[in-house]
Amino acid sequence: MIDDSPVIPYGRQSIDESDIAAVVRVLRSDWLTQGPTVPAFEAALRVRTGATHAVAVCNATAALHIACMAAGLSPGDRVWTTPNTFVASANCARYCGADVDFVDIDPVTWCLDPDALESKLQSAALAGKLPKIVIPVAFGGRSSAMPRIRALADKYRFTVIEDASHAIGASVQGRAVGGGDHAHMTVFSFHPVKIITTGEGGAVLTNQPALYERLLSLRSHGITRAPNRMSVPSHGPWYYEMRELGFNYRMTDLQAALGLSQLARLDEFLARRRTLAERYHRLLSGMPLQRPALEPLGESAWHLYVVRLSLAQIAASHRCVFERLHAAGISVNLHYIPVHMHPYYASLGFAPGDFPQAEHYYREAISLPMYAALTDVEQDRVVHELGQAIATPVGGGR
Repeated sequence: MIDDSPVIPYGRQSIDESDIAAVVRVLRSDWLTQGPTVPAFEAALRVRTGATHAVAVCNATAALHIACMAAGLSPGDRVWTTPNTFVASANCARYCGADVDFVDIDPVTWCLDPDALESKLQSAALAGKLPKIVIPVAFGGRSSAMPRIRALADKYRFTVIEDASHAIGASVQGRAVGGGDHAHMTVFSFHPVKIITTGEGGAVLTNQPALYERLLSLRSHGITRAPNRMSVPSHGPWYYEMRELGFNYRMTDLQAALGLSQLARLDEFLARRRTLAERYHRLLSGMPLQRPALEPLGESAWHLYVVRLSLAQIAASHRCVFERLHAAGISVNLHYIPVHMHPYYASLGFAPGDFPQAEHYYREAISLPMYAALTDVEQDRVVHELGQAIATPVGGGR
């Protein structure tokens, strides 16, 4: 029998007429890029998070790259991050010629383990090999143990760049992620499957003026028009100087217009995602799997809802359950393949067994559909098909 039910993706954007109208207004204006809408979006990000400065860029990978550069990262320096993340959290260091290492994950939160971080820092201090930057990742919308990580940063003198690509709208102890309470810089992503979208896009937020000025320069070719930063008196109103080797990482006004419109609906998106998380938690109770930690519910942005299969208790393999769900029209995903297991990082000397918690997680994890437009009926179908996939023995079909 062919199942003709619509496919349910693991994530997707939520676009309405107000979003379309916002973009159309820019299309009808004089400024498609380098106009007033990008600064307006940056101002809205500052208001939302409480950060002093925001720099919008073309994507979150670019944001991570210039954040590392603004922190002075160079060849021979070290960056530590979590293996349970998208490769960009590590690649940004390699773009700067720096060395990368990883800190294993907490078995409950699936974020960077602060105990493992502290132990590794103690050993690195004795060996004279401390990191210049640590990049904790707000996995699935839940921030890492940021107060403790910042305390370690102050003790061991490293820069904290929080990769909060999953976590706009999240908080830590009641304070907005991105506000600068614990990170020197925070990066957001506005990819279509994230909480809000600009199509592609990202931002770096900071409270430090010197970092802000450097981020602005790096975003746009290393060029300045500020008279006080020029090497010679201005030649005229047209004059600018390239002071360093920067990049064309600018966000367009079209993207920023969509972002502004989406940001106005952020609380609506967050509320729905939290409702869906609560429903999943209830509906999955009793199944042979580990659910994500629900508390504190209101602090996660719930970009992802990941479960870990209790493989010793079920007849099907991890891959079999994944493939059965896809065959049933449930487009689950897996976040993430541990970064150190990719061939590029294996070529740098990493090997299976280096970070056992992340590798164990990878063998069990499945990301279930989670997005604001997911209906209760669709979510019920996801849960039903997951139950079927788990309960059916190998060779027993769907």
